Amino acid sequence: MTIEILDRAGLIEQPQTRIRTTVAPASDVLGRIGTLETRLARTASEIDAAQAVRYRVFYEEMKAQATADIERRRRDIDAWDAVCDHLLVLDTAIEGDAEEQIVGTYRLLRQDVARQTGGFYSASEFGVDALIERHPNKKFMELGRSCVLPEYRTKRTVELLWQGNWAYALKHGIDAMFGCGSFPGRIPAEHALALSFLHHTVRVTDEWQVSARPELFRTMDLMPSEAINARKALAALPPLIKGYMRLGAMVGEGAVVDHAFNTTDVLIVLPINNISGRYINYYGADATRFAS
Repeated sequence: MTIEILDRAGLIEQPQTRIRTTVAPASDVLGRIGTLETRLARTASEIDAAQAVRYRVFYEEMKAQATADIERRRRDIDAWDAVCDHLLVLDTAIEGDAEEQIVGTYRLLRQDVARQTGGFYSASEFGVDALIERHPNKKFMELGRSCVLPEYRTKRTVELLWQGNWAYALKHGIDAMFGCGSFPGRIPAEHALALSFLHHTVRVTDEWQVSARPELFRTMDLMPSEAINARKALAALPPLIKGYMRLGAMVGEGAVVDHAFNTTDVLIVLPINNISGRYINYYGADATRFAS
């Protein structure tokens, strides 16, 4: 199963932001499959290398609009890089330092960190603050800036990314995850089948209600439910969003067009209690499925 991963949110340029520098032992590896391993970035240079991977995917491949600074530095950088944890997938078979081995990345932002550092970045598109306020006893985590180099878009890489996310969520007592999932292009009507399918089948309800910001709201209800062929709709979904659905995720009300990144975004909401039992069994209730 070949899987393409693309998940990011609005860009805020802050070139002078200082990245937290940490050094962790080799025992911090969260999982291994063959020569691939997943762990958090240990140093500022590893975060810089992950930003270079993001640049290759978002700007060179997906044709996002780069600012002059991003183009000059050939790095996808924003203000949240300094406060997020950066999950990496590395191919240890590649000769060289760890920075040269990074083939995929995910950016993780916990609620307690976001509260102290200016909030969640997807709040620029969706009303996540209201969602969080309705759950004062739950801990949220935002997933973002997910990408994998083309030659590594395989089942093994995706499994390791989820192994890392799951282990991290368990470690920090996370109750729910959320993040943007993206369709290519700025015209929602081009994805009428897939967007309508999400709207009619997995839209958030009740306590998990969350919507696109009113000034950015684009309807996902583009086709009546009786006109939707579920099999064709599933085939039209981006692999990342389809993967979230299989885990038990819901999708917020309304889409947002991100002109800078040339995407149409939806908000994915995944309460831990919604995750399918077969996936928890697969990765392990204690995240030991691929643990080293």
